Amino acid sequence: MQKRRSKKINKMRGRRAAGYGFSAGHRASGQRGGKGMAGSKKHHYIKVMQENPRYFGKWGFKRPQKVIDNLIAINIGDIDEAADRLVEQGAATRTGKRYQIDVAKLGIDRILGSGKVTRKLNLVGVKAITPRAREKVTGVGGTIDLPAE
Repeated sequence: MQKRRSKKINKMRGRRAAGYGFSAGHRASGQRGGKGMAGSKKHHYIKVMQENPRYFGKWGFKRPQKVIDNLIAINIGDIDEAADRLVEQGAATRTGKRYQIDVAKLGIDRILGSGKVTRKLNLVGVKAITPRAREKVTGVGGTIDLPAE
């Protein structure tokens, strides 16, 4: 059961500041030095620097959107793993042990060189490919159809 305690204000009635130091002590935001980030460059500077040292100043560089290329890249190992699935979906064809995959139809802009290649892949519509990915595909006996530059 809760104990009944008298409130502080009841005890302090008749005392000018009611225990808050000065007459406006428990009024508005004055006693705590302002609301929010008030005084962050003055009397609350140390507190702000402890909580968020990077609050003031600028960091980094934001590249203009027209400079950024939003290329869709995929690893050659992921294409190799998905080869049978792509044949089932009709996105690729298989003749014997060779898989013919049109990467342009899949929406892939660039092929990266991570992963293992175990199948003979004939890649058509390749816009860009890394040297490591090219080496892995041709090493197994696959081909790459690159646009003439």
